[in-house]
Amino acid sequence: MSVVALKHPGLNLGPSDRETELKTEELLFGFWVFVMSDAIVFSVLFATYEIMRHSTAGGPGPAELYDIKSVFIETLALLSSSFTYGMASLSLKYGSSRRPLILWLCLTLTLAVIFLGLEAHDFITMFHKGGPPTRSGYLSAFFSLVPLHGLHVTTGSIWMIAMIVQIMVYGVDKEVKLGLLRLGIFWHFLDIVWIAIFSVVYLGGLA
Repeated sequence: MSVVALKHPGLNLGPSDRETELKTEELLFGFWVFVMSDAIVFSVLFATYEIMRHSTAGGPGPAELYDIKSVFIETLALLSSSFTYGMASLSLKYGSSRRPLILWLCLTLTLAVIFLGLEAHDFITMFHKGGPPTRSGYLSAFFSLVPLHGLHVTTGSIWMIAMIVQIMVYGVDKEVKLGLLRLGIFWHFLDIVWIAIFSVVYLGGLA
């Protein structure tokens, strides 16, 4: 009696055995647990920001500190990086050459660097406007939340560089595929968090 092996719907892992399938399930489950725990951390920081949003202690508030045009460009860059990573996933699943995969990953990395550069510029501008994290409870909450997301994007970017090097050296093997799948979960999670930051922190702060 033959058994039909279930394939992961988002990734073509190629011919595998039961051991590989169990390893894949364990890795993905463990990574989802990590992502959910990270979501709890961000939820706590969002709640803290909402509580402290009006605690400016007589200092500058969102209207004086935020550059919404720059933040909008950052948003476009990060959301576009989610699209390019999706294209990398499609290249991984259906492509026969590693070149398109590396190209899409490099485009994703470029957009991430643009996002980080603009965000760092925004933080520096806020400092120059008299908005360091020690100025008020509002700014302490802001700099606890938003830079943490930037740190996650930086971590994801370093991870992406490592994956590109691994693809160039070892090709597209099972370990690379599983690594890219986990990175994709992490990357799209960061996009969701940023949409919440853009809506709650920036747009909400200017409302």
